[in-house]
Amino acid sequence: MIVTDGLTKEFEDFIAVDRLTLRVEAGEVLALLGPNGAGKTTTVRMLISIFRPSRGWARVAGYDVVTQAEKVRGSVGVLTEQHGLYTRMPAWEYLDFFGRLYGLEAPARRRRAHRLMEEFGLAEFGNRRIGKYSKGMRQKLALARTLLHEPPVILLDEPTSALDPESAILVRDAIQALRSAERAIVICTHNLAEAERLADKIAIIRRGRIIAFGTPDELKQKLLGPAEYEVRFDGPCPEKQILLPSGIPISARKQGWLRYRTAHPWRDNPLVLRNLLDQGFPIVGLQEVPRSLEQVYLQAINAPDAEEALHVH
Repeated sequence: MIVTDGLTKEFEDFIAVDRLTLRVEAGEVLALLGPNGAGKTTTVRMLISIFRPSRGWARVAGYDVVTQAEKVRGSVGVLTEQHGLYTRMPAWEYLDFFGRLYGLEAPARRRRAHRLMEEFGLAEFGNRRIGKYSKGMRQKLALARTLLHEPPVILLDEPTSALDPESAILVRDAIQALRSAERAIVICTHNLAEAERLADKIAIIRRGRIIAFGTPDELKQKLLGPAEYEVRFDGPCPEKQILLPSGIPISARKQGWLRYRTAHPWRDNPLVLRNLLDQGFPIVGLQEVPRSLEQVYLQAINAPDAEEALHVH
């Protein structure tokens, strides 16, 4: 659905996006992460044919962003951080207005508007002016407008920014419901927990370049090393030496637990358990130590300038 190759945008002597190459398949959700000024918004503006690339190329829904700009704009739904709702309009009138801008016939406008308002739980508030909507309701209405023309590509910029926790959950649930085998979604966000929950793939951008790309699990393995596992004992562990199978070092230890790392848990975890039981240790649990996308992000952003080493293929 989205393919870029060497996509670059320069402003005078400043390179905002530098040789960006990525691919987003139908059915995938990609989270685009990076600090402010990293090039995320500029990338999105090139993908929706607002900015013309300085070099390289991109295709969105099969259309070239330069030579087929109108086709691209008709194939994307965009939710910006400042979504520009017309607060004096009732919601039904607002959606009808945008349906006409998209060139939809009246029956299609009404049918799609009613379906989306029902899906987002807004139908009973359709005659209420948007200015009286809560933040969560406004964000869901903006999502409904984004989907009105049934675009195959959706680009969401900070979709839960400034929302209270309850409203953010409602919007995240709505985004989850947008998943489709015929649709690709790109989310730009600073909310790393949200990105990990929603995205199939992660792209981390620093100074206009993708420095890490892959699934959350792939990036954790690549940037944080083998997974760490924790064995819990029934009470304080005796002071005697604990021996694990050869090649499995203990990474941390306290009175009631120990941790070790392995890249082959399906092979090594049963060996560790059998080994400890044979030594007479009372085991009450074994679990993987959680690793967050925040750890991956900080490791990537603070790594030396060795971008190629961070890619996961």
